[in-house]
Amino acid sequence: MNEEDAPAPRGRHAPPPEVRLPIQRRRLLRAAAEVFAERGYVNASSDAISRQAGMSKATFYQHFDNKEEALIGVFDLATEVLRQAIEEPLVGMSDAPALERIRVATNAYLTVLRENSAYFKTILVESLAAGPEAASRRDEILQVFSDLLDARNAIAAARGQIGRFASPHDAFAVVGAIAELITRQVRLGIPEDVFELAPVVERLIVSVAAPSPE
Repeated sequence: MNEEDAPAPRGRHAPPPEVRLPIQRRRLLRAAAEVFAERGYVNASSDAISRQAGMSKATFYQHFDNKEEALIGVFDLATEVLRQAIEEPLVGMSDAPALERIRVATNAYLTVLRENSAYFKTILVESLAAGPEAASRRDEILQVFSDLLDARNAIAAARGQIGRFASPHDAFAVVGAIAELITRQVRLGIPEDVFELAPVVERLIVSVAAPSPE
């Protein structure tokens, strides 16, 4: 059990709201992801999420108006975790070969997916059963990582390390293809180990970035 899973002290030993509330919110988001992934978004409820988090239903409604708002919160948290996981190992690697950086980023990406599978099943699969706001946020997340990939590609291409994507749509196509690969793996277990997709992801990025033959 990590610190965020441990119940906060109560009474005069209780932490102030600015400390307590973020901890509660993160525990509720983790619980929401687990409930959505296990039961499906349609069958999830605020009661189930509260029980999973070891909190009262009243505490849930201090943070969220409904389960869709909790789902949006899961999106935002998972996006930030994934972005940090991809970018942190690339610090100081600007002069490394592009393929090496792609492999490092891909490994970091797949590691986070495997360690936080409930979050990403919620984002990629269960969000499709939620309302239009959730669908819109899913699109926004794909765009965030498309923009990140396009920006990284532009820097590497300017240094002559890799070909430049022909358009921002190429970057989105790569991100969308990767999302579908991961969705299938999460839903169907194909392939059994998500790391079997590492070379596929690498080939996608490199092939789309390669200059077209004249």
